[in-house]
Amino acid sequence: MRRLGAGATAVAIGMLLGAPALRAQGAQFSIGAGLGVPLGNFDDVVKIGWQGTAAVSFVPRNLPVGIQVDGSFSQFGDESPLDIKSQLIYGTANAVYAFESSQGSRFRPYLIGGGGVYNSKETGSDALGGSTTKFGLNVGAGFDFQAGSAALFLEGRFHDVFVPGPNVEFFPINLGIRFGRH
Repeated sequence: MRRLGAGATAVAIGMLLGAPALRAQGAQFSIGAGLGVPLGNFDDVVKIGWQGTAAVSFVPRNLPVGIQVDGSFSQFGDESPLDIKSQLIYGTANAVYAFESSQGSRFRPYLIGGGGVYNSKETGSDALGGSTTKFGLNVGAGFDFQAGSAALFLEGRFHDVFVPGPNVEFFPINLGIRFGRH
């Protein structure tokens, strides 16, 4: 877990140091938060949770497809009376397809999907401890709404994490803000 924390810190510092150069080339920076909705068998053991995310994306002006790299933290409460919370820390790399809209439109819908690495762990006084890191996929949709020099976004994504037994499936719904070229 320490290696994961050190890696996340290194990525964050790298993003901050490279931000001016990336922004000059058309990068966007996003931060958002929202609800995490458990699905499938995961819904049988946890309650709706919360989540936060930060991302950097690059969509070339003349192409509808770009890339986005994001990092997220999600936490879900346990359905049992025990003090256990399920925590996921994950990073994904995604393709983003931006639908064409009129030049003056402030509304810009998009599709997003890709793969990533998901670290899951139980926390709380009744948790057994330990963590596991597995690969997963995600796919979703959202839209940006231009608001001055920034854009507000609303996005939902289905995540499927490949673990032994039933996969961990959840659907975060995020509201946030993007800075950079729009």
